[in-house]
Amino acid sequence: MGPRRWWCLLAVALSAAGGAGAQETCSGAVPEPPRRGAWMSVASFGGAGDGRTLNTQAFAAAVARIERRRAPGGALLYVPPGVWLTGPFSLASHMTLFLARGAVIRATQDTSSWPLVDPLPSYGRGRELPGKRYMSLIHGKGLQDVFITGENGTIDGQGSVWWDMWKKGTLPFTRPHLLELMDSSDAIVSNVVFQDSPFWNIHPVYCSNVVIRNVTIIAPHDSPNTDGIDPDSSSNVCIEDCYISTGDDLIAVKSGWDEYGIAYGRPSSDITIRRITGSSPFAGFSVGSETSGGVENVLAEHLNFYNSGFGIHIKTNTGRGGFIRNVTVSDVTLDNVRYGLRIAGDVGGHPDERYNHNALPIVDSLTIKNVQGQNIKEAGLLKGIPKSAFSRICLSNIKLHGSTAVRPWKCEAISGGALEVQPSPCTELTSTSGMSFCTNSL
Repeated sequence: MGPRRWWCLLAVALSAAGGAGAQETCSGAVPEPPRRGAWMSVASFGGAGDGRTLNTQAFAAAVARIERRRAPGGALLYVPPGVWLTGPFSLASHMTLFLARGAVIRATQDTSSWPLVDPLPSYGRGRELPGKRYMSLIHGKGLQDVFITGENGTIDGQGSVWWDMWKKGTLPFTRPHLLELMDSSDAIVSNVVFQDSPFWNIHPVYCSNVVIRNVTIIAPHDSPNTDGIDPDSSSNVCIEDCYISTGDDLIAVKSGWDEYGIAYGRPSSDITIRRITGSSPFAGFSVGSETSGGVENVLAEHLNFYNSGFGIHIKTNTGRGGFIRNVTVSDVTLDNVRYGLRIAGDVGGHPDERYNHNALPIVDSLTIKNVQGQNIKEAGLLKGIPKSAFSRICLSNIKLHGSTAVRPWKCEAISGGALEVQPSPCTELTSTSGMSFCTNSL
């Protein structure tokens, strides 16, 4: 097939989410890619999609050619149908990575061939172990105008070897992500399947203007720490129309870890999440627990979670510092979920003993509304920090039902208001002072 057909396919892939009529969408939040000035296939660089040939050098050579050529509008790297075994590789600016229908980019399970990279400055060390960390399978740093899309091809992390090392305690360094974009802007990830990541699946960190939509992310429920999408110290991020079923939080908004995140000081802000469906032994939607740079102005709506531990989980800890504020979660459907809602100030560990025990997070202005749940076991736990009570928490139109009586709300060190909540809200949310904020926020 000639290049013209692939331009057409790319346009269809990127516009698919916009065909839903009046549905709100982030289409247009990141400019649609210009017509790429060059088209090339990984097969032209010595690659073979036979599932046995290691294609790391073929991907690297193709990306290097894109960087050297500097074609007007950038270049599209086409991955044909087949199984393309590879180690980690990096992307370039003004580039589209396009996976054809039936294309699989499959990670090698030879862990010795994975390069190490420096820890993130806002974490100060690898997330799991001190020191460096393994590079993500697909990596981008300092990029602009980068797109990962296609005809629902698959990026397969073959994570079982990493999960086994984690379970046995034999990991030498922190496990790799499937996709990590650092210090990058104007990125779209769409119409791709992410499967069996060694660690977190999609991790935009220190990024701006990122859209992730029409993505499927799957991993077994017993796969450790396989978060779906974790926007981290990033701004203007939109995640919509995704199905996620993994072994950890489906979506977790983060911003750095304890003293390192405080020093780096880059919040996650202006995050939009909508029309997400999925299942997890942990949370469907979460904020934290690493929030030391701050999290603000988050809207999550039209969420559907089932067979999960928590519907909504907002979590931080003493020593985190930072803030979580102006978060709205609305129009949520839950089925067979243990906790409908948990907001807690005692969740998550610390990178080392140098964190400031007096660095208390500020949690303020959280609105949870229009939540319907069936087969719920516990309504939820709202537990602030005694020296830094969580304030202006508004619960509205929340109806949680179970096959037996739903265990009641538990509250401590919080204030706010509650309207039309079942089971009946705790007394901390029925005070007159908190009701005015709740009424005004709806």
